[in-house]
Amino acid sequence: MNIKNILVTGGFGILGRSVIKQLLLDKKNKVFLLDRSSNKKKISTLKLKSKNLKVIRGDFKKYKALFKLMKNKKIGTVFHLGAVTQVIDAYKSPIETFECNIDGTINILEAIRNLNKNIVFIYSSSDKAYGELKEKEYFEDHQLKGDFPYDVSKSASDLVCQSYVKTYGLRVGIIRSGNIYGPGDYNMNRLVPHVIISSLKNKKSILRSNGKLIRDYIYVDDVSRAYVLLMKEMLKKKKKLYIYNLGSKENLTVLQLVKLIVQKIKNNALKPKILDNTTRIEIKRQKLNYSKINRELGWKPLWTLGKALEVTIDWYKNNLKLFK
Repeated sequence: MNIKNILVTGGFGILGRSVIKQLLLDKKNKVFLLDRSSNKKKISTLKLKSKNLKVIRGDFKKYKALFKLMKNKKIGTVFHLGAVTQVIDAYKSPIETFECNIDGTINILEAIRNLNKNIVFIYSSSDKAYGELKEKEYFEDHQLKGDFPYDVSKSASDLVCQSYVKTYGLRVGIIRSGNIYGPGDYNMNRLVPHVIISSLKNKKSILRSNGKLIRDYIYVDDVSRAYVLLMKEMLKKKKKLYIYNLGSKENLTVLQLVKLIVQKIKNNALKPKILDNTTRIEIKRQKLNYSKINRELGWKPLWTLGKALEVTIDWYKNNLKLFK
């Protein structure tokens, strides 16, 4: 095991790319990006030319191959960011969601248990793991009780991670964040890229919900900074379990966010088309309290929503040809 050998699942995603960029700032780190795709377009958009980054085509749902990879590369730290990440995708494909989000997480935990229990494992959970609570703010000690397929997959995976700490003594960090946005998100099922691209193309955005759902929206570089801070903390100390919320100062409805985006693009005439066909499988309101990670690791969001949206919109303007 080498603590500087780092495996990142879901490395082609918006969060994965940002985490990898931060990891590569340390020239001693060797990063292995595990992804089912070896798509050259995805690799090129990473814009990371480093001899310390290796892209490996593979699937963390295949245990034997995963175990062999982690053993051969002497992995010392794992960022598990890969998952089915969309509520609507989970609703349409619950079996695939549970196999990926729950079974896939168990595979990595089992590999660590059988290789070396000192491997640092950092799991990307979600605000959705809490389900819908009555409290105005969600704290880390609140019960996890998702109702719908995506939420349940995150609740269950989160609890499985904690079980491996308590039962087998693994070292686990869990981060539960709000809705992540920023440059380089190619998933048009997500609100921010969908609204930006639609507005830039002078088309109406389409909202699956009623637009009244309230969420934390958090800029990707703030999130990845928290992940790397957590890794450094876990490598310094022997504590077994860390659980942190990542929230933002701005908590707003879907429609408020859409309005802000179209204003910044100066396309105010475009009103979204509201389908309201997923509201019943969505949590109505969530706000994460992040005082614990602020107190213990000194983390807080540095980007305001307004400034971060401007940077994000500029990226999509400059890369509009990628979105046909």
